[in-house]
This record gives sequence, structure tokens and C-alpha cells, in this order.
Amino acid sequence: MNNTKNIATIMTIFGVIIFLLLCNPIAMVGVGERGVKVTLGKVSPESYTEGIHLITPFISHIKTMDVKTQKDTMQTPVYTKDIQQAVISYVINYNLQPENAHKMYREVGTDYREKILLPVVEGTLKDVIGKWNAQDLVANREKATREILSKLQTHLDRNYINITDFQMVAIDYSDVFERAIEAKVTAEQDALKAKNKTVQIEEEAKQQIITAEAEAKSMAIRANALSKNKALVEYEAVQKWNGILPQYMMGDSIPFINLNNRR
Repeated sequence: MNNTKNIATIMTIFGVIIFLLLCNPIAMVGVGERGVKVTLGKVSPESYTEGIHLITPFISHIKTMDVKTQKDTMQTPVYTKDIQQAVISYVINYNLQPENAHKMYREVGTDYREKILLPVVEGTLKDVIGKWNAQDLVANREKATREILSKLQTHLDRNYINITDFQMVAIDYSDVFERAIEAKVTAEQDALKAKNKTVQIEEEAKQQIITAEAEAKSMAIRANALSKNKALVEYEAVQKWNGILPQYMMGDSIPFINLNNRR
């Protein structure tokens, strides 16, 4: 009789345990997550932090939302100000604001990336890139990147998303346009080389003119001095004499005898 009662008690306790386990009154929120408690379809006014939380079985449950930093690498086709099509490759880092996880779940759900993030990013890219001409965009990529990041942070902060980084990895234009850019750059470089060569030639010509003018001025001064000074003329003749006496003189000139030929 007692054995039968004990067995019944044990079975009852065991049944209660099984019932409680089946009811699952405990919910776990993992690392890097926030919990959103839903009771009879109503979302709680706060986000639950990491750890164990009690819920009412069959009435409440907790939905977890990932709040860790996410990294996406994506591409978006855009048009520049001068109507050149480009494909922008970029990397974006973002995370759901932990304190607003319950608001995101209530207003959007768990697929906020597709519903909010991607449309905002694509719209911002098209807006900013559309302000630049294609060639200027390449030279000002960092400036455009900073503007995109600032606009994304402002816009998405209102939608419970933090943007921690945005990098424009590449700008790909059509092959035809890229060849045209290369040809233009080559032409500009050739023109610059030609201009530099012209400047060099002009400078060399100026130097030659200056040198010639200086020489002409020097010769004029010397000629003027010689015409006014007979002694200077004789001095110049002596300076130019090579030391060899003429062997014979014509006319009334005083003869010179070359003593070197005497034996």
C-alpha cells in the first residue's frame, strides 16, 4: 500500500517536471543579442539583455535580435552627373542599436536589412554620386565616401541602426568610357611634355640672344677703344704676335733679319 502511494507520488512529481519542461518557462538571450518579449502578440516596452529570463508559458515568448556588428560587401549601379553609368563596390559595417531592438521588431521585424538598410544605402549612393562628374569622382573618392558615411549615419540612426564604417572600394565605369579617359590623360600628358619642351627651347634661345648681345657689346667697346688709342692698337698687335719674324719686308719698311737661319 505504502509502496503504491510512494510510486504514485514519484510519478506525480515526475509528471509535473515534465509538464514544466514542456511549458518552457525559461528563455535564454545569448551573447551579442537582445531579447524582445512578446505577450499575446504585444511587444514589450524594453529590450532584454543577455542571460536567462522567465516567461509565462503559452502566453509569452522571447524573440532574439542580433546586435553584433555586421559587415556587408555590396555593389550598386549608379549614374554620375554627366550621365555616365558606374558600378560602386563598397563595404559597410553596421549593427542594430541594442537599446532599440524591441522598437525595430515592433515597427519592422527581423528583416530590417532588406527593408531599411539596403534601400537607404542605395538611395544615398545615387544621391551623392549624382553630384559628381565621372572623372572628378575618381579624383575625389575620399570626399564622396565621407559624405555618404555622414548621410547614412544621420538617416539610419533614426531607424535604430548604427553605421560604424563605410568604404568605397572601387568605381567601375564602362570599358568605352575608361578607354576615353585613358586617351584624354595621355593627350594631356603629351601636351604638357610639348609645352615644357617649348619653354625649354624658348629659354635656350633667350640665353643665346643674351650671350650674343653681350659679345657684340664687348666687341663694340673694344673697337671703339682701339679707334681712339694708337698705343692700344699696337699693344693688341703685340698680344696677337706669335713670335715669328717675317723674313722679308716690302716697300720702305725696315727689314728684319731672321737670325735663326744663320749658320
